[in-house]
Amino acid sequence: MIDAEGVVKRFGPRTILRGIDLRVETGETLVIIGGSGCGKSTFLKCVIGLHHPEDGKIIVDGIEVAKLKTEAEIADYRRRFGYLFQEGALFDSLTVWENVTFGLRYLTDIPPFRYRKIASDCLALVGLKDIEDFKPAELSGGMKKRVALARAIAAQPSYILYDEPTTGLDPIMSDVISDLILDLQKQLKVTAIVVTHDMKSAYKVASRIAMFHEGKVLEVAQPDSIKVSVHPCVRQFVDGKSEGPIKMKLKEFEAEPAANGLKNVW
Repeated sequence: MIDAEGVVKRFGPRTILRGIDLRVETGETLVIIGGSGCGKSTFLKCVIGLHHPEDGKIIVDGIEVAKLKTEAEIADYRRRFGYLFQEGALFDSLTVWENVTFGLRYLTDIPPFRYRKIASDCLALVGLKDIEDFKPAELSGGMKKRVALARAIAAQPSYILYDEPTTGLDPIMSDVISDLILDLQKQLKVTAIVVTHDMKSAYKVASRIAMFHEGKVLEVAQPDSIKVSVHPCVRQFVDGKSEGPIKMKLKEFEAEPAANGLKNVW
């Protein structure tokens, strides 16, 4: 179980997370939605220990992440996680099977002679075969995303963190990736957090959906409840409307500098 309590994260003068309270239950797929810059990806990086919050705490399986100090403790903790990056983040100079097994040498004691077989098995789970010796440049965008997903599951994690898994994909391939997320959850019994702007995918894969806005959690509910939410910000986001409270806040922020700028020009 992942339990976040009052998590605050700042970068210089900017406060990105402003007191996140969120619990991810064992075995569920929690989807986090919200506009760009609201703290979704930052929260994932705090969960995996790439960032440490200035206030609050994140506890995973009884371990408070910020209290991990030694490299051995951090490595042992990160073995629990698979991470799918927004753009896949494959290494261009490595073959597909080398990309899939890249983390095994750092996160596991699995002997290297088993790596290629593990890569083939993981690729099969995401619907790919006979591409082990290809380079990323030889793959389509959807294939790259699936190779990155195979890498995320190679070390048999308990948790998978998906950062925008359908970004840059056409609608059909986006649905393929959504199906894979569901299949992996069923086959591997993993707990997952999915960050996405893709509401079709969110409704399909989520056990629950959490809406982030301005570094806070506005609402957490099952997909059917989110669809009919009466919260104005949630309603605007899931309907994809340009007008609403989120847009009004942007206008309030931008109006004065823009007006002053025009006066200065003239």
